Amino acid sequence: MSHRFRSKSARAFARIFVLLSMVFLVPLAQAQQSLLNVSYDVTRELYKDINPAFAAAWKARTGETVTINQSHAGSSKQAMSVVNGLEADVVTMNQSNDIDLLASRGGLLPADWAKRLPNSSAPYTSTTVFLVRKGNPKAIRDWDDLVKPAVQVIVPNPKTSGNGRYTYLGAWGYVLKKGGDPAQARDFVTRLFKNVPILDAGGRAATTTFTQRNIGDVLVTFENEVLLIKKELGGDAFDIVYPSISILAEPPVSLVDKVVDKRGTRKLAQAYLDFLYSPEGQEIVAKHYFRPRLDSVVKKHAAEFKQLQLFTIDEVFGGWQKAQKVHFDDGGLFDQIYVARK
Repeated sequence: MSHRFRSKSARAFARIFVLLSMVFLVPLAQAQQSLLNVSYDVTRELYKDINPAFAAAWKARTGETVTINQSHAGSSKQAMSVVNGLEADVVTMNQSNDIDLLASRGGLLPADWAKRLPNSSAPYTSTTVFLVRKGNPKAIRDWDDLVKPAVQVIVPNPKTSGNGRYTYLGAWGYVLKKGGDPAQARDFVTRLFKNVPILDAGGRAATTTFTQRNIGDVLVTFENEVLLIKKELGGDAFDIVYPSISILAEPPVSLVDKVVDKRGTRKLAQAYLDFLYSPEGQEIVAKHYFRPRLDSVVKKHAAEFKQLQLFTIDEVFGGWQKAQKVHFDDGGLFDQIYVARK
């Protein structure tokens, strides 16, 4: 066989190989999809279980392999990161105001995003409770005990953390629900924040301050966070205290329209959010101490979640947008209160 013939054969084989690669590898590449879920501080463990469960369900349904990437920090900080260019396919925040920001300042999704999924696009709920040192040495039973002298309260910064906002609004709403007026509520919250020795940026950082740095007498945070702490650190170090009245936390979710349309991931992102409402997704939600929405799962886990009097942001504050403007915008009541505490 001549050298010239061998060269032609080699070139022909190379062309065939390239064509075959295009036939077989392009569908494979298309099947290798990914999503970025930008979430808040205390959902790390939840989505560590949600993501592989969804990936397995998607693989069984479509044959496609999907990778879910996560980003976590304070909810409001995360929202600003997305507005500033972090390409989230989906956002799973702890307050609707942070997703509203993506519409109003980023133009990344429609203003009526909350209408696209059940329960105003909040597939699970939580509430604000207290974690105290074992034996409850400061005898903390309710919100009133947080304003007593010599009680150190650990709560994240309401300017950067939805967790901190829920605490602030929970304390304010407690006074109103007990028959107080706005002036009394403001005085109460001012006294509470006088007892806050440090303002961490997010909920998980506040947990670290309380549990690992041993600062403070009480951590005010989400129910799912304190139950997780009890599970991971055992019952020998901490006790959980449920206040008589608390605030309903409704963490919302949404796909980010401009990103999913740019990346071609709308169908996948929608399926991911739908999975949170599915029986399998709701079981994972309950496993991580978030309160499920699906009736069958609610009934199954009813004994695990203490029933207490809860009020909503809409009921007491006229919705998140109004609460944000009045309390947390620059120069708002929180800024005034935090200056007055010193």
